Amino acid sequence: MKPTLLILAAGMGSRYGGLKQLDAMGPGGEVVLDYSVFDAIRAGFGKVVFVIRRDFEEQFRTQVGAKFADRITVEYAFQDLHDLPAGFAVPEGRTKPWGTTHALLAAEQVVHEPFLMINADDFYGRDAFAKIAADLTTPRPADGRSHYSMVGFYLKNTLSDHGSVARGVCTRGADGMLTSVTEMTKIFKTPAGAENREIEGAYVPLTGNEVVSMNFFGFTPDIFSHLRTAFLEFLKVNGQDLKAECYVPKEVDALIQAGKADVKVLESNDSWFGVTYPEDKADVVRSIRALVDQGAYPARLW
Repeated sequence: MKPTLLILAAGMGSRYGGLKQLDAMGPGGEVVLDYSVFDAIRAGFGKVVFVIRRDFEEQFRTQVGAKFADRITVEYAFQDLHDLPAGFAVPEGRTKPWGTTHALLAAEQVVHEPFLMINADDFYGRDAFAKIAADLTTPRPADGRSHYSMVGFYLKNTLSDHGSVARGVCTRGADGMLTSVTEMTKIFKTPAGAENREIEGAYVPLTGNEVVSMNFFGFTPDIFSHLRTAFLEFLKVNGQDLKAECYVPKEVDALIQAGKADVKVLESNDSWFGVTYPEDKADVVRSIRALVDQGAYPARLW
């Protein structure tokens, strides 16, 4: 069975100031996720599922999905702020989505095969897709645990010069398996590397050589049942919070600590780059242009 590519593209783009998922970055007018779909197709993926919001569905289908619908199966799932388990409601004043766990759960009814979850606005590179595709098509042992994988990137290669970023900072065992993920949401680039400034007066220094999660996870469909339980527990504690989000890396870490899952960490030889702030766009455009000039991608993908 060919794996599926699941792209989280429902984000608000609050720091970017707009729908960066639909902002042209490539020389032929491509958006960043065009390159992810292109790399997935040549890595052997059979389907792409976009998690989006209803309010820009028509624009997204026309500008993005229609371009490659004749090359790979395309399906859509919809993240809705009000889509919550029975007994819960959106608190008055909340407009922020519930996070990547909620987004992933929106796709449960359309994903029934091993799949790769990625962000719409991150450029991961061909090597990452090839490695995760090989892993997703490898049979898992039937030992009662869930077996997942991820491609990790070095923190120093994922920072922005223009503000803070959120990253899942990973640790690995000697066997290359993920041992923990610590979600850090305000990492700033510094002359010495980086620093997490979530808690005033308790900044965490970082070297920049830490392996971080960029939401490039290989899952089997059993992740949905795990995340349904996790999201329910999250809402019991945070359901009245106007900004709290339930993050996939944090819930994956909880599964590891509980002995319910393990995660193989794969490393990519390619450089990651992405767009968080408007000022990041010029760097991404230059990076894509350089890859096109090197022959890694055609000047026009579709």
